[in-house]
Amino acid sequence: MDKERLSNIPEEPGVYLMKDKTGKIIYVGKAKILKNRVRQYFQNQERHAPKVRAMVSNIHDFEYIITDSELEALILECNLIKKYRPYYNILLKDDKNYPYIKVTIQEDYPKIFLSRKMLKDGAKYFGPYTSSAAVREAIDMVSKLYKIPVCNIKLPRDMGKKRACLNAHIGQCIAPCEKCISKQDYKKIISDACSFLDGDHDVLIADLERDMYAASDEMEFEKAAIYRDKLESIKKIDERQKIISERQADEDAIGFYRQENKTFAEVFFIRRGRLLGRHLAILDKTKDLSENEITADFLKQFYHEASYIPKNIYVQYDCDELDLISRWLTGKKGQKVLVSCPKRGEKKNIVEMAYKNARQAAVDYILKRSDTKKSISKTILKLKEELALPAPPYRIESYDISNTSGADSVGTMVVFVDGQPAKRFYRRFKIETVEGSDDYKSMSEVIYRRFKNAREEELLIEKGELLKENAKFLPKPDCIFLDGGKGHLSVVSELMELLDQDIALFGMVKDEKHRTRALINVNNEEIEFKKSSESFALITRIQDEVHRFAIDYHKKLRKKTMTGSVLEEIEGVGPQTRKKIMKHFKTISAVKSAEKADIMQISGMSEKTAENIYNFFAKKT
Repeated sequence: MDKERLSNIPEEPGVYLMKDKTGKIIYVGKAKILKNRVRQYFQNQERHAPKVRAMVSNIHDFEYIITDSELEALILECNLIKKYRPYYNILLKDDKNYPYIKVTIQEDYPKIFLSRKMLKDGAKYFGPYTSSAAVREAIDMVSKLYKIPVCNIKLPRDMGKKRACLNAHIGQCIAPCEKCISKQDYKKIISDACSFLDGDHDVLIADLERDMYAASDEMEFEKAAIYRDKLESIKKIDERQKIISERQADEDAIGFYRQENKTFAEVFFIRRGRLLGRHLAILDKTKDLSENEITADFLKQFYHEASYIPKNIYVQYDCDELDLISRWLTGKKGQKVLVSCPKRGEKKNIVEMAYKNARQAAVDYILKRSDTKKSISKTILKLKEELALPAPPYRIESYDISNTSGADSVGTMVVFVDGQPAKRFYRRFKIETVEGSDDYKSMSEVIYRRFKNAREEELLIEKGELLKENAKFLPKPDCIFLDGGKGHLSVVSELMELLDQDIALFGMVKDEKHRTRALINVNNEEIEFKKSSESFALITRIQDEVHRFAIDYHKKLRKKTMTGSVLEEIEGVGPQTRKKIMKHFKTISAVKSAEKADIMQISGMSEKTAENIYNFFAKKT
């Protein structure tokens, strides 16, 4: 590196960006004194760790940005690492936004629901929770406990204007749809629910016990029994939640465990002294890094876009940047935040517990990877060789189209994982853009929608608005089997190129009895299999399964059409109205072709319902 250029670097705080010969940023760092820090990389290189030597050997150019303070440099460093994700920086393997429970207490009739972001909108937030499933479980629990509506009722607009639902009949909802409730009474229910979510169970228990005994003294035994049941539910929840701190504070505790070139970080979310949840994060390329560097880099990345930052964060390793990071997080939160490394007492014990969980997570990770490698069956490995694939086709997807003389066309997708059907990944598609019997266009529509949905989910995951485990169209397949020959393969192959999807495609070639006899690749080469081989048995099983799934779905739709049950999907059409419609028109086809005026001829038919029926079928033609 040019010595004159190095000597001209300013002695001020800032951020430096290292680039390779293509101009790509490979490392981002911050410094209190830029000149000293950057020059260190190019002096006494034999003393550097192997990772630093490898990075320096790839540095072709660098640039720097001067800031007013080291704190500003830290903030800028976090933003640039997030933006460029440089190869030689420590990068977290996950980048999720944790879900919260949101209560719109600023409204006259507050609602409770899941939220991915904590906004300054006057609402009250609880969390973070480690999964959306945990949030939904908590919402379901508090809704049943306090009989809060879980439907889409609009209050106060719909109050007292609808029939009570099943939840109201079984005593799990206060039923504002059927009877009016004042703002004050409703807010009192929500306030109690918030106290429950806040973990303030002692006050709730005392209030419920008082109300229970008062009801009993007044001989109102049914009301007393309701209070008793609530008490028991809360006490059971108390038993399930682990109290690990007597301070009743909001805290995070972070333990690290290093294993080869990875570091496992376990974060405990402690809210009001209770362990609300935990999360495992994995850092790559940490073999040559110090505990100081790992701690600082993890804290900066983990809390960079955190919706909620607790007042206290405890870490396993001490770090010379803890004061600086505390000031940074204080600025983000707007309240004082302290990041510390406890040396003794209860706080250290909590961090030690997080460390033990991180260590166990490392063991589980290694065992899981080992099991995954072993789990790939011999059949899949053999199929890789026979199909000349670059990797074993661990996830195989197959598609088929079904219709009757071009009517009610449907497409289906089945998934086999390691040679076994994975029915939770199966998907159905109603053909929307193709009229008549055109299997090629129908297949193209299904494939297009499948990968369009996958791309949309990838973008949501990148934004932190969707968890990977909740995606319906990810991961993508290792290869695709189409229930069709050259024609299907040609059409889908062109589509995959347009979609920029590099996934192996094969058509399932059938004999005169409509049974698979071979596969055909995109080069129109047939691949024969021994009829007694496990590979051929798997291919036949896949073909049978996708065909069965398509036929079953098509029959189900046709049955709905023939019996009139398709009318169930239309707003305002109940069982009695459906009977009148079928009695009047005889067939669904007649209903489809009817004008609004024709539908109005049915006895008791309202103009609104007639319009809904007409619009429903008009959209499908």
